[in-house]
Amino acid sequence: MILCLLLCVKISQVKIKAMIRGLKPVMAILIFTAVLNLFFTPGEKILWEFGFLKISDIGIQTAVFMVLRILLLIMGTFLMTYTTSPIALTDGLENLLNFLKKIHAPVHEMAMMMSIALRFIPTLIEETDKIMSAQKARGADMESGNIMQRAKAMIPILVPLFISAFRRADELATAMECRCYHGGEGRTKLHILKYARRDYTALTLGICVCVGVFILGRLNL
Repeated sequence: MILCLLLCVKISQVKIKAMIRGLKPVMAILIFTAVLNLFFTPGEKILWEFGFLKISDIGIQTAVFMVLRILLLIMGTFLMTYTTSPIALTDGLENLLNFLKKIHAPVHEMAMMMSIALRFIPTLIEETDKIMSAQKARGADMESGNIMQRAKAMIPILVPLFISAFRRADELATAMECRCYHGGEGRTKLHILKYARRDYTALTLGICVCVGVFILGRLNL
């Protein structure tokens, strides 16, 4: 999987420094996962012991394995978002799930909801920052106290955030109705996606990787 990811990074021409820089927000999760698996995974061969803390050979192996798994997952996600726009991603998902239309599944509507959700993530983050700044300017303290006190301090942020999100959703629905949007039936597209040879090659390689991972997992290698 590491070799596969490095090959994808090489083909995409995304700098590895940019992907490593994106790992900073999840370093706490990686450290917590490593410590938890290192000290609390039982094993036959104990390498170090202090009270209830024990480091075994299986613990080291599990800690390294879990950290690598999370790193590959996050870096693979970064690579996809760096090289594929949300609109292209949702269009590709809709095109891939076109066969579900035969059973009257709302494929276009699901792809549209995914596109809108991805589009409004930065907007909601910006709105949250504005609300937090406004609450702090009014003397709100959201960083001191225990867990319950911090959770209660988040209520003045969540309430206006939900109200703002519902208001934006209502405005978006009104705007779509004014533009005569009625779902995917009878709609055309400016850019029509078509499979090329490289798409089939990438799909075949992805299936081979998945099959290889499944077989190695069954063999316990």
